[in-house]
Amino acid sequence: MTDAPQYGFDTLQIHAGARPDPATGARQTPIYQTTAYVFRDADHAAALFNLQEVGYIYSRLTNPTVSALQERVAALEGGIGAVGCSSGHAAQIMALFPLMQPGSNIVVSTRLYGGTVTQFSHTIKRFGWSATFVDFDDPAAIVAAADENTKAVFCESIANPGGYITDIPAVAKAAGEIGVPLIVDNTSATPYLCRPFEQGAHIVVHSTTKYLSGNGTSMGGMVVDSGKFDWSASNKFPSLSQPEPAYHGLKFHETFGPMAYVFHGIAIGLRDLGMTMAPMNAFQTLLGIETLSLRMERHVQNAEKLAAWLEADPRVDYVTYAGLPSSPYAARAKALYPKGAGALFTFAVKGGYEACTKLVDAVKIFSHVANLGDTRSLIIHSASTTHRQLTPEQQEAAGAGANVVRLSIGIEDINDLIADLDQALNAATA
Repeated sequence: MTDAPQYGFDTLQIHAGARPDPATGARQTPIYQTTAYVFRDADHAAALFNLQEVGYIYSRLTNPTVSALQERVAALEGGIGAVGCSSGHAAQIMALFPLMQPGSNIVVSTRLYGGTVTQFSHTIKRFGWSATFVDFDDPAAIVAAADENTKAVFCESIANPGGYITDIPAVAKAAGEIGVPLIVDNTSATPYLCRPFEQGAHIVVHSTTKYLSGNGTSMGGMVVDSGKFDWSASNKFPSLSQPEPAYHGLKFHETFGPMAYVFHGIAIGLRDLGMTMAPMNAFQTLLGIETLSLRMERHVQNAEKLAAWLEADPRVDYVTYAGLPSSPYAARAKALYPKGAGALFTFAVKGGYEACTKLVDAVKIFSHVANLGDTRSLIIHSASTTHRQLTPEQQEAAGAGANVVRLSIGIEDINDLIADLDQALNAATA
């Protein structure tokens, strides 16, 4: 579907990237469970390795099943191309890899998934990179935190765990003042609820493990490029604008134009880092995406009803769902996310840490797991699990305080979900 952008979202989520198999006519995308591909001849092999021809060499780099998923996610996000990788965490490193050098830094939101906070606070230092954490409700602070070594601005569209709504247009404007790309993790919103490129972002990352797959079976990540950032406008991004020694001095941006970032992600990133998506996982995620819009509608519908019920419950201190009229982010959510504020939020339990742990032990329908975006409703006490490595101050800044429980609302019967939390709250606060 080379003319895919003319189609609606519901059509793209089924058809983008999917073509009948040329060998067999199979209508569903096959699982190409192969490591390597036969070259037509020596000249064909040389052309592929020289990046003079696009094709399949080795499944660490490219695989037809993964390619179908890359094309589908890029179409849903409105991007020009994508790179599939092994997990959402891998996608974050892959997104930064073409941009960074030793001594480079990024400016990131304080409201991020705990694992991302750890990755940016500690792990990336081993590459000689660093991150400065800023409250993204203050765009001026983003600009103030940047210096000549800043290479990107990073945030989540709907932040995990609290469901905080990022003002992407305002953050994109700040990134423009710095002269760097804005990278948005769109995992919690999905392109059904939010299309960051239309709000000024340049690069989108996903943990496809979550809502895109929706079935809790398959790890994966995706990096999507808008194709709109000028990598040669300054000397900040030599990996893209300057000669690449590993390809005989080829200049990626000069040679590939808007596709430079994507080609670099495959030809350099996957080649050298090896964060490859498995074809079986790509297949499972393709199946999941076919029902994305239907699922997201029910996720949002259930989340709105459950959040309102919790807000009115005397056993609950507060609820962070931006879809509630009482939320300080309600107007922002309505303006930027008109189809809904997602299905991820937290609520504070009266009784603090101990009551929260009793609550997660008492649920029967909700699953106590370290995941989100499943068809099943999920629950976790972030302070003792996903955000455990953070300081209490970092936990509070991320919306994962000791008295807070995170919910990922599934697509079950809403009355059953309410009844389950009701009995669990009784057990937790008795």
